[in-house]
Amino acid sequence: MDFFAQFIDILLHIDKHLVEIIKDYSTWTYLILFLIIFAETGFVVTPFLPGDSLLFAMGTLIAKGGTGLDIWVMFLLLCVAAIGGNSLNYKFGSYFGIAVFKEGNRILKLEYYYKSHDFFEKHGGKAIIFSRFLPILRTIAPFVAGVAKMPFGKFTYFNVIGGLAWIGSLLFAGYLLGQIPFIRDNFSLVIIFIGVVTFAPVIFAAVQSMFKAKEVIEEIEEDKTV
Repeated sequence: MDFFAQFIDILLHIDKHLVEIIKDYSTWTYLILFLIIFAETGFVVTPFLPGDSLLFAMGTLIAKGGTGLDIWVMFLLLCVAAIGGNSLNYKFGSYFGIAVFKEGNRILKLEYYYKSHDFFEKHGGKAIIFSRFLPILRTIAPFVAGVAKMPFGKFTYFNVIGGLAWIGSLLFAGYLLGQIPFIRDNFSLVIIFIGVVTFAPVIFAAVQSMFKAKEVIEEIEEDKTV
């Protein structure tokens, strides 16, 4: 519970935590954020890292000034982190396969694999782009692409487009909107809104899959009674 409370606090007040990081580490902040984005996209066991809110908050802080950080340098470095992370995740998927997803696993849940795989099958290569904007799925999708043996050249094409779109949209959205007084004064509400918008499709898909699973079970039970 303490960990969960701390995690929520970091999400809701990520701007304050970033201010502390910038104050303590100055230009090393580039490396810290690079590692966070790389880890979220590169390791299938770290889907909980705050990618969306982190990008938006960083853009907002740079817009305020006084950080000593450059928006374009940040953009380029984080794009490299996002693209490189996904590529590594793909390689892990092609090497380890589906065996790492297990029933009852709290992080690598088997249901995450099935949801990502269905999403991947439905949208093809575009899923690599779309998943960038969906928490959990953006961490699992490149791994699933590796498991499915998607051609690496094709994967890289969509990976680059998705990485540029994800980093650019959220980082520059924070940079532009962060200059608006209402956004600055109600930052926690903005972060909650971002969280709701990004998690809503994932929650909807989860609920939808539960109903489908229930329907399948009912059909099986009906067949048994016939």
